[in-house]
Amino acid sequence: MILVIDLCYRGDSLSRDEFVGPVVRHLRGAGSSPAVRHYTAIGTHDFEVADGVILCGTALKDRGFMENPGRFRWFHAFERPVLGISSGMLALAAAFGGDIEPCSGIGMTDLRVIAPDPLFAGRETFAAYELHDFAVRVLDGFIPLAVSDRCVQAIRHRSLPLYGVLFHPEVRNEWIIERFAGLVESAGASIPGDP
Repeated sequence: MILVIDLCYRGDSLSRDEFVGPVVRHLRGAGSSPAVRHYTAIGTHDFEVADGVILCGTALKDRGFMENPGRFRWFHAFERPVLGISSGMLALAAAFGGDIEPCSGIGMTDLRVIAPDPLFAGRETFAAYELHDFAVRVLDGFIPLAVSDRCVQAIRHRSLPLYGVLFHPEVRNEWIIERFAGLVESAGASIPGDP
């Protein structure tokens, strides 16, 4: 099961349909069974049963999740795949003590893959939809995977299966969500003791 985390300012916000709904639809289309939880309502059991996690994006001015970066300390101990999308990438950075910097982007942008990774295998460039006011400075322990002309657009932790993408793959690049679901499935198959 992939745990999909809603980072919107409240669990029943209209933004949920825009930022969480498409991710859930793409996961179901890829054969996954996602469970959705608001970031303020996640319990230990949710992480115990999750094979992977996706943190969804939010509206531009919705940054309430950043007020308490301690809520995301679980990244350090969660050894299964995680994908932070847009605001989810900011939460990932905050949990590892990273900095964000102003960088506005709305609309389509061209990305260049700069490091090999299964998430982007076979792609050297692609167009992606972005909606953000901030970007992440590359953190110690992370590798930049893709860039635009203005900022780093994708990162991966050097030793943990943690990914962050600044763009919104649920809009035009659903293949990334499908590949992430495949990484989760592969990782789950190799975890000893799982049924």
